[in-house]
Amino acid sequence: MVRPIMEDPEFLRQASRPAEEADLPVAEDLLDTLAAHRDGCVGMAANMIGVPVRIIVFDNEGTYMTMFNPEIIKSADPYRAREGCLSLTGVRETKRYRSIKVQYQNEKFQTRFKTFTGWTAEIIQHEIDHCNGILI
Repeated sequence: MVRPIMEDPEFLRQASRPAEEADLPVAEDLLDTLAAHRDGCVGMAANMIGVPVRIIVFDNEGTYMTMFNPEIIKSADPYRAREGCLSLTGVRETKRYRSIKVQYQNEKFQTRFKTFTGWTAEIIQHEIDHCNGILI
């Protein structure tokens, strides 16, 4: 189900709780909402649809990927990026890393590790910031 986009900065500044199996329907709604906004959005966190839980979805080189409880465990090669956000107006500058290693759980809640670089790494960092209550 496509959900409305949360724009309340006070809500978005709250850290999200860990995801669990009961949150699988939230991930489906998040994917549906991202697909509905694909023309102007490449990633979303669950708090962007009003659910403060650690789930992100994003465009991983043309295929949508879902992560439950993602954490960046390694980062390298910092740079300054300019980003927009569906929940906020305007574009802001922020620090990002060209390479990140992420620990996350898949839809079966099995722990996985994966390294991402470039644009995909930037998207993931933005969405994990959302999970942590950090707004650009």
